[in-house]
Amino acid sequence: MTANLLDFDLEGLAAFCETLGEKRFRATQLYRWIHQRGASGFDQMTDLAKSLRAKLQGAARIEGLQVLTQQESSDGTIKWLFDVGQGNAVEAVFIPEDDRGTLCVSSQAGCAVGCRFCSTGHQGFARNLTTGEIIAQLWFAEHFLRKHLGQDPDKPERVISNVVMMGMGEPLQNYSALVPALRTMLDDHAYGLSRRRVTVSTSGVVPMMDRLGEDCPVALAVSLHAPTDPLRDMLVPLNRKYPLAELLDACNRYLAHAPRDFITFEYCMLDGVNDQPEHARALIDLVRHHGGRGVSCKINLIPFNPFPESGLRRSPQAQVLAFARLLGDAGLVTTVRKTRGDDIDAACGQLAGDVRDRTRVEERIARQREEGVRVPVPALPSSSAASTASVASVSSASGVRPGVRT
Repeated sequence: MTANLLDFDLEGLAAFCETLGEKRFRATQLYRWIHQRGASGFDQMTDLAKSLRAKLQGAARIEGLQVLTQQESSDGTIKWLFDVGQGNAVEAVFIPEDDRGTLCVSSQAGCAVGCRFCSTGHQGFARNLTTGEIIAQLWFAEHFLRKHLGQDPDKPERVISNVVMMGMGEPLQNYSALVPALRTMLDDHAYGLSRRRVTVSTSGVVPMMDRLGEDCPVALAVSLHAPTDPLRDMLVPLNRKYPLAELLDACNRYLAHAPRDFITFEYCMLDGVNDQPEHARALIDLVRHHGGRGVSCKINLIPFNPFPESGLRRSPQAQVLAFARLLGDAGLVTTVRKTRGDDIDAACGQLAGDVRDRTRVEERIARQREEGVRVPVPALPSSSAASTASVASVSSASGVRPGVRT
């Protein structure tokens, strides 16, 4: 079989070129043609020797993903459904802003974590994506958008400035494919993205958070969603393996390597489940006092995007803003994420694609329905909730900001 060159970071491509008897600088030329210029065939690579192109024709290919559908939202958001074979498809989303272009990328066909509020998790899990399948989403989107915007191919300007690994799947459960993809995103001979502008989102795979900090530290977003273990156990099942104390310890270890001086905590606002003042005060107590020093963080409040199987409702906007004010008044930098692309099911938690589930998720959901569609809300221990007076006594650092996906 021929090798798909999208599977390689620059080091991997250099090693592949060595097997063809070629020197490292040839790998750099190839890398630039593929990622900077979007070449899909070797005949396009006019500055490569004909002998090398002949070798490549017999040993390699540049194979992206077939686009099954493309949908564009009224707000300019674009969603693509990519075929990854064997009845599976994954989604990627481009979110345009005045000062950036963000691509939300999938790392798995489905997801095995099974968070209650995420439609991807309700589809179950089929398989990990390869490095080539991860990077192909960026490769396609970047060069499609350049053509869509009518750019001069000889003088291209980067359209995608930010990548967030927040699509389908838990990125850190596909670590061996994720890291080479991240390295390609960061490499100046490929996409040249800043480490601060590439974000990996995780539900809290603690050992892999430590490895990422050593191997390829980029911005980190942690799907928190609850301030106590009993509640987070129900919303994010991975919490039973890596509870909050272990997770926050890992966050502090990651900060020693991170390109930013804070961790982003994602918090999906669920009506009557995690959005009450006592939850806000417990969250303040958790992030300010964990381990005696707290965790340097930004809180990103996310409006829930309902789907029938969840049995959950979106918190009213007034409740979200009241929750945000409590956090802001306690000195925590807090944003409320804008909902983008919800008219094409491209907003946070809505990516679903098509997945041939191997995890019997329908049986698990059926059991949950038998137990009741609403999540029972555990009582907060009094020791975890800061008093209203103590919250009010902390001066506000920056208040509440309108937020985006990044």
